[in-house]
Amino acid sequence: MANITAADVNKLRQTTGAGMMDCKKALVEAEGDFDKAIEILRKKGQKVAANRADRESTEGAVIAVVNADKTAGVVISLNCETDFVAKNESFVKLATDLAELALNFNTKEEFLAAAFGNITVEEKLTEQTGVIGEKIEIGSFERLEGAFVGSYIHAGNRIATLVSLSANVEGGEEAARNVAMQAAAMAPLALNEEGVDAAVVEKEIEIAKDQLRQEGKPEAMLDNIAKGKLGRFFKDNTLVNQDYIKDSKLSVSGYVKSVDASLVVTGFKRVALA
Repeated sequence: MANITAADVNKLRQTTGAGMMDCKKALVEAEGDFDKAIEILRKKGQKVAANRADRESTEGAVIAVVNADKTAGVVISLNCETDFVAKNESFVKLATDLAELALNFNTKEEFLAAAFGNITVEEKLTEQTGVIGEKIEIGSFERLEGAFVGSYIHAGNRIATLVSLSANVEGGEEAARNVAMQAAAMAPLALNEEGVDAAVVEKEIEIAKDQLRQEGKPEAMLDNIAKGKLGRFFKDNTLVNQDYIKDSKLSVSGYVKSVDASLVVTGFKRVALA
């Protein structure tokens, strides 16, 4: 029987994040073989993951990161089952490390298959399910590219956003962050009118017409009045047309033009936990 020392157990714990007793049991089962012990712990994680596959992972941490030249960013959510785990410092660090890695990939599928240490991201999530005892998964993966990309993470890591601007201008970093804060706070449906799904527009027009009929408005007037109400819907629900939260005299579009006359918001991504 292999001689399992406290140093061996601690090394395995540091490598995997598993509990002391789990590490000791794995090393004993592996007869001191470090790599085999890691595999045993991973298999335990896979078993736990399978047992918890039907659980809801609605808590977690949402992290947004941007690359060094501010031309691309990603926002991901690392989901878990409880708020207790979501607030754990090591969980938030794992979410941040994963977000940094995610910068190198265009899709969630590519990211999950990527190497994270000597295992894949997907295998790491399975491993952590075993370590933590909760279902751990990547919920959202959103990528944004542009001439200048900024980010914002709301306190508590429950909402994070990315915003792209048309150019890298003086004051652009602050502007991008402010608009990202706007997107986090106001949850716009789309960037502008063109980005709103046609089915949503049609539904809003029908709702407006029904309200007008109930008010007794003549049928011949409904189309024009409904279009006016649709304009209000766009103002409330599209990012560039919303009132800027720090100065309601300006729209978001007007705010960025106050930074630079040619500057426009070209895109945004918003991820929030339910």
